Amino acid sequence: MTATRTRIALQIRRKPGTHFNELVRSLEFAPGQIQYHVHKLSNDAEVIEENLYGRTHYFPPEFDSWERGALALFRRETSRDILGYLLEGGPAKPQAVADSLGIARSTLEWHLSHLVEQDVIVKQRDERNRVTLVVAHPERTRELLREISPSIPDRFLDRFTRLVDSLLSE
Repeated sequence: MTATRTRIALQIRRKPGTHFNELVRSLEFAPGQIQYHVHKLSNDAEVIEENLYGRTHYFPPEFDSWERGALALFRRETSRDILGYLLEGGPAKPQAVADSLGIARSTLEWHLSHLVEQDVIVKQRDERNRVTLVVAHPERTRELLREISPSIPDRFLDRFTRLVDSLLSE
């Protein structure tokens, strides 16, 4: 394996679920170089490449499908905040989560739809069809959340989205 490929593979191991733009920002290689080497790593089964929610994410091969989907979502600050709220406070109503986090209900629902799709959160309904949000796999989720250390550009994008939501809701 070339030195370039080794560095890219090590970065993916250090930050599982990292997306292409984050690889470009964190390494001094040109986007075309990274694309070429990631493709080779993927062909050699050294890296798993997965397109999830508008981004291409990269994972070491030992991560299973659930972990890959969950990590891709955990790279988004709002998804992490939702999970943090539920892990700390237990099951909650969607409006309580949105109010506590200061996000629009539509933003909450966008993240929830993906968290439900990846079996990270379950929407439980009572006899009156009211929804309560519950973390599906709390221990596995806590373990994976420890893997995440978001980049400054990712945080900026998430916070900008929240700002736009708050301005549109007024």
